[in-house]
Amino acid sequence: MFEAHAQTLAAPSDPAAVDALAATAPQTVEEAVRVDPGFILSKVETWVVGFQRLLPNILVALLLFALAVLIGWAVERSFRAWADKHKRSNLGAVLGSFVKWIIFLVGALLALTIVIPSLNPGDLIAGLGIGSVAIGFAFKDILQNWLAGLLILIQQPFKVGDQIVVDDYEGTVEWIETRATIIALYDGRRAIIPNASVYSNAVTVNTARLARRSQYDVGIGYGDDVEAARAAILDAMRSVHGIEADPKPEVLVWDLAGSSVNLRVRWWTDSKRTSVVHVQAAVLEAVKARLDRAGIDMPYPTQVMLFHDQTETVDGRRGQQREGWPKRPGKEPPRPARDERDGADPAGGGMRR
Repeated sequence: MFEAHAQTLAAPSDPAAVDALAATAPQTVEEAVRVDPGFILSKVETWVVGFQRLLPNILVALLLFALAVLIGWAVERSFRAWADKHKRSNLGAVLGSFVKWIIFLVGALLALTIVIPSLNPGDLIAGLGIGSVAIGFAFKDILQNWLAGLLILIQQPFKVGDQIVVDDYEGTVEWIETRATIIALYDGRRAIIPNASVYSNAVTVNTARLARRSQYDVGIGYGDDVEAARAAILDAMRSVHGIEADPKPEVLVWDLAGSSVNLRVRWWTDSKRTSVVHVQAAVLEAVKARLDRAGIDMPYPTQVMLFHDQTETVDGRRGQQREGWPKRPGKEPPRPARDERDGADPAGGGMRR
């Protein structure tokens, strides 16, 4: 059976059969690839007729998409104008751009349904919904930062120009975009912090109010008069420019420390950092000069270390314990406690009886 099948697949060995096969085969490449002009013309004619039939739909689709583009630009400009009027240009830029692209997408879908009547927008939207899941996983961080930025712009816990502290960064907010919040640091550098970090972490807004309170602890000696020191400090602060009159500066007894009585000096200034820093420097300089003129001591921390032999027999007896000092003139040094336990004679005469 296999032999018969192999014979049928083999080339014919009969010369007459070979000549007949060669006669039926094309002699040239042109004959092998036969181009039928009529067939090509029919195809082109079909395409032209189809295009002529779709031409009205294409024109209507283009007009519809152009109208959607115009509406999108108009909506974006309206959002920007509204935001600029309410001094929220960041929010207008983000929302205007988002709504604009939504209108563009809707216009494109409607235009496609006009050009291709068989296209079902529901199936296309469903496909986009399935694809959006994959896109969401792929661009999770970008979408998270975008949503956090939108929430920051809507809730507005701080605005452009505010001075904030977030993630160990302190500076002035330059701009809030869809991905990050841009902060100009005080040393001239720029920090770009993702909006998700800004929204989820604690943020200190230093310029949330017009005025900001500063404070500093000043130590005076225990022998100095607290009221005199308070009057001198308040008098010194009256000469400093930039301190707010209301609330008034105050000086409070804050701590009875190891080597000083600490007075907490508090005052209010403009909330901008440049005012806070320069006024504090002026206050410290004025307070130092005024306390010096008043003769009020500002002691530095001191530490006393006592050294004594805790094995002496007088250890713990007031007036006899030496606390590390040498023996008193004309007196015998204290005897170690072990000599007393052993019964030794203080004068060196052996054991006591």
